[in-house]
Amino acid sequence: MTDIPKQIAGELGVQPRQVQASVELLDGGATVPFIARYRKEATGGLDDAQLRRVEERLTYLRELEDRRDTVLKTIRDQGKLTPQLEADIRAADSKTRLEDLYRPYQPKRRTKAQIARELGLEPLADTLLDDPTQAPERVAADYLVPADDEGKGGVSDAQAALDGARQILMERFAEDAELVGKLREWAWENARLRSRVAEGKEKSGAKFRDYFEHEEPLARIPSHRALALFRGQSEDVLQLTLVWEQEDGESPTAEGTIARRFGIRHDGRAADDWLARTVRMTWRVKLSLQLELALKRRLREAAEEEAIRVFGRNLNDLLLAAPAGAVTTMGLDPGIRTGVKVAVVDGTGKVLDTATVHPFAPRNDRNGALATLARLAKAHGVRLVAIGNGTHSRETDQLVAELMQAMPDLNLTRVTVSEAGASVYSASEYASREMPDMDVALRGAVSIARRLQDPLAELVKIEPKAIGVGQYQHDVSQVKLARTLDNVVEDCVNAVGVDVNTASAPLLARVAGLTPALAENVVRHRDEHGPFPDRKTLLKVQRLGPKAYEQCAGFLRIRDGSNPLDASAVHPEAYPVVERIISDSNKSIDQLIGDSQFLRRLDPARYTDEQFGEPTVRDILSELDKPGRDPRPEFRTARFREGVNTLQDLTPGMVLEGTVTNVTNFGAFIDIGVHQDGLVHISALAERFVRDPHEVVKAGEIVKVKVMEVDLERKRIGLSMRLDDEPGEARPRGRQRGRQRGRQRDDNAGARGKARKGARGGQKPRKEDKPMGAMAEALAALKKGQ
Repeated sequence: MTDIPKQIAGELGVQPRQVQASVELLDGGATVPFIARYRKEATGGLDDAQLRRVEERLTYLRELEDRRDTVLKTIRDQGKLTPQLEADIRAADSKTRLEDLYRPYQPKRRTKAQIARELGLEPLADTLLDDPTQAPERVAADYLVPADDEGKGGVSDAQAALDGARQILMERFAEDAELVGKLREWAWENARLRSRVAEGKEKSGAKFRDYFEHEEPLARIPSHRALALFRGQSEDVLQLTLVWEQEDGESPTAEGTIARRFGIRHDGRAADDWLARTVRMTWRVKLSLQLELALKRRLREAAEEEAIRVFGRNLNDLLLAAPAGAVTTMGLDPGIRTGVKVAVVDGTGKVLDTATVHPFAPRNDRNGALATLARLAKAHGVRLVAIGNGTHSRETDQLVAELMQAMPDLNLTRVTVSEAGASVYSASEYASREMPDMDVALRGAVSIARRLQDPLAELVKIEPKAIGVGQYQHDVSQVKLARTLDNVVEDCVNAVGVDVNTASAPLLARVAGLTPALAENVVRHRDEHGPFPDRKTLLKVQRLGPKAYEQCAGFLRIRDGSNPLDASAVHPEAYPVVERIISDSNKSIDQLIGDSQFLRRLDPARYTDEQFGEPTVRDILSELDKPGRDPRPEFRTARFREGVNTLQDLTPGMVLEGTVTNVTNFGAFIDIGVHQDGLVHISALAERFVRDPHEVVKAGEIVKVKVMEVDLERKRIGLSMRLDDEPGEARPRGRQRGRQRGRQRDDNAGARGKARKGARGGQKPRKEDKPMGAMAEALAALKKGQ
């Protein structure tokens, strides 16, 4: 256990003392946001991402230690623990290596090898392995065993004895930890995954048609494609197999590795053919199947880890999107048969009014809808109109545009907002408590309005995976996904800070140190006693003790309270530092806050002490300069082109503005206002070679794109962010072309083989080199979590 901090430090490239301090703080109940912000002296300035890694690896390595102890005890109880085996087990640095070592000693059902051992055939196996000059049939004749009285058991002839001996050697070879580890790494680097359509599934599994005849190197399959293949397998559409060196499943390399491990070679000796067949059967009957399962599991785990990482990054970008601010906002949840739901909320998110209008068929009451919207906007001083991007969103947008043109004095600004997860929130228990007398559909309009005002404050009310910015989120480990996304939400909330006098319970529950129960208690205390006048009053909240207060106080803001510092990120424990600065400068706290020139002249070292070092003092000075500043960007919106409302309105060559809705490993999906997001393939994101789309774009960002292709039948839109591209061309140029093509072959699901030969300069672009390639088709539906 004492080596764990040292091991983690080596992986992170930091000092062991930094990790040791972090581990002690985590074990003491400190949260990652608190440690990252307020314990920089102890950790040497590790940021939240590094601390999350420390936390993750600490959990893994401690689980490894627990498993190691169990394995050692089990083998010791069997009386089979040798000094060398114990040393190997203690040196195992991964769960996989540990299980390889443990495999021969695991309790298992009675195998053919065990039966052969019980019949006394292990010496026969050993003698033939040690001395291949002996004739197998002659030696085996000495190991015949008569059957029992019921005619069961026994070894009737030499062939039966040799079969039993072979089973013993096959099991021994297949359970050799060194051999299995070496073959697994070789197979990972050299095996290919082959996908074929299951018989009779061609029509029902048409969405997987790009994988009906597909094969590629196992280690190079990107996460999104791996998950698509596994989904096809789980739906019984695809059959996935590993392909070794030869079509019939044989592998000279693997068999040679097994033979060398046990000193087997073919020199024409009497037992050499028998031993060679034993090696071949070990590979084909045991190891190839064992490795195929292990490697598929490894591929799935790696794909899941990457998909979860992508989802987490997109969620982070979405939560930290620019807020419109405390502006009276009208939320519109578009609908056809049931009408457009309307909700007006004030700057704090309080519902002022609701309505339902029916501008579309079957009622077509457009004039009535305009009159209602105008009345609500004028009565409540609405400045922003948030329009959900679901069905009929563009028609609803046109309705609002018509209102703005007819009544410019209303001074309205309309914004299309993602409504992903709004229905989940509307039907949630919290929404029922928050708006008990409101129709579920109207709650969705309220959520749409609020998420424009403050995306972070509203989206925390929704289960993270329901927000819809991931790829194949339903195919990954839900436990790992939930843990990762919860960490992302926690980090985002604490990076921004929370106004304790206006925040909802779900938002407060994401503050470091506050549980959902404590968050409810904070809201209850606020309702019963009025706004908190200062941070100290938080200690009066039921069950909010000193430890929870230490963790949460710095992230909670109190605007216009009795102490100006309570509106900043300065932690109450550090107020004495500010008091020393005030005393030294002969300025009041009000005079000190915002005096940038004076604050920049101060020497942080002058105000350090045993508890607070220079990193903390620098943070304090920065907060005094701009207290409670919001790290999120300035609010701006995409302007959709007038008259472009459906796919039919698009033509290649159009340059449009849009909002990035999702970023994957193969490109970015862009909402351009036509009900169907378009895809900018990774190859069309920039003039330069792009290794990771997140280097160029992030969820929520406003970008300009050119329409390259439109497939009306399949509802697919190919876009490019390289505005000088011509329709039909979306490939890198110049020196980057070859590198990007190689990347595209990894990222697209088109045919291999001949297509690979035709990918050199001067030839006609393959379909998979364009943004409308196979992955564009398969993954346009993917972003919706299908």
